[in-house]
Amino acid sequence: MLEHHIRNYISHQLASVGINSDPYGVELTSVFVLAALITATISYLIVHHVIVRSVKNVLRKTNKPLSDSLKKYDLLGKISLLVPIMILDVLIPISVGHYTLLATILDRLLSVSILLMIVWVIFALLDALNDIATFKGITRKMPIKSFVQLIKLFTFFVGLIIFVSILSNESPVIFLSGLGVATGFVMLVFKDTILGFVAGIQLSANQMISLNDWIQMDAYGANGTVEEISLTTVKVRNFDNTISMLPAYALVQNAFINWQGMSDSGGRRIERSVNIDVTSIRFMQDEEIEALKRIRILRQYIYEKSQEISEYNQDLDQDDGGIGNTRQMTNLGLFRAYLNAYLRSSKDIHQYMLIMVRQLQPTEEGIPLQVYAFSNNVDWAIYEGIQADLFDHIYAIMPTFGLRPYQALSSNDLNKRIGNL
Repeated sequence: MLEHHIRNYISHQLASVGINSDPYGVELTSVFVLAALITATISYLIVHHVIVRSVKNVLRKTNKPLSDSLKKYDLLGKISLLVPIMILDVLIPISVGHYTLLATILDRLLSVSILLMIVWVIFALLDALNDIATFKGITRKMPIKSFVQLIKLFTFFVGLIIFVSILSNESPVIFLSGLGVATGFVMLVFKDTILGFVAGIQLSANQMISLNDWIQMDAYGANGTVEEISLTTVKVRNFDNTISMLPAYALVQNAFINWQGMSDSGGRRIERSVNIDVTSIRFMQDEEIEALKRIRILRQYIYEKSQEISEYNQDLDQDDGGIGNTRQMTNLGLFRAYLNAYLRSSKDIHQYMLIMVRQLQPTEEGIPLQVYAFSNNVDWAIYEGIQADLFDHIYAIMPTFGLRPYQALSSNDLNKRIGNL
């Protein structure tokens, strides 16, 4: 009888604080809880060791990139953890439902756990999709990482609102309505994020920049390859292996050079001049012209030019046959024609792009003779080799045409020349 009164007293006191007495007894409630835990454990083992393993084996055989991405971020493993928590969220409150306060606390804790797991799974899924997009080359045309980071940011804020609503047992709509008041503050705090996102859309829509593009932005000291385009920054690996982090909106607001068009064209421009000593330019003698006919690529030009000059000179009166009236070939003109023919016969020069050899405005350092052409290889090291070989040949062949490159004389050279007078 005393034990019965004590139990009633304890039940009354528990009910006064929101905890109802256990009509099934503590032992039976413990069995229910244990059964719920066992059910959750079995479900985890089935999902993790049977379903997840089977899916991994299928993906490994059918879609290895997808399999590698899911394995890298353990997406399936995180989903397998979500299943037992969801089962516990259903069974545990039922098992201890007569303990009102305890059931409420456990229900909210499990709901929060499910929320955190869902956010975790979404983050892993987004990272996996970003890797797959990178593998397939989609990120070259679209800043996928920017969108991934934006979705993560949005998911985080939604999760935070739901988290607070679960703990406070209030509708999320109440907290969402309060965000309107804080809009100005949010825009101030996330100014760079908003600017970066808008800039990312502009860069993508206008195809201004993509991954692996070679860009040059002197204002930020960047000159190299784009390695990453994120929500707020663009990561550039410079050619000296330093890293430049550029604000995404800076690429929209400031001028920069994207060299990718050159790489895609298949030809890299050669635009370099050699300065000709003006005092070495002269008319060519007949015997010199005959000697130059031994150069195969120049033979056709000499023949056609000789015919043209001969016809012109024949139309002159006998009294007008002086050197100032007749047309003659110059060594610089023949050299220019030779270089043009040499470029058009070279396997290192792109034959479907502009090829030109031209004179520039004379300077105090002679007459610049510019070579304007495109190499057929855009690789930097190979391009520099092609350009160096070309100008090695130009300097070496110049004496054959009686030309000298301009070079400033040192004091010793001047003294030697004066001494020889």
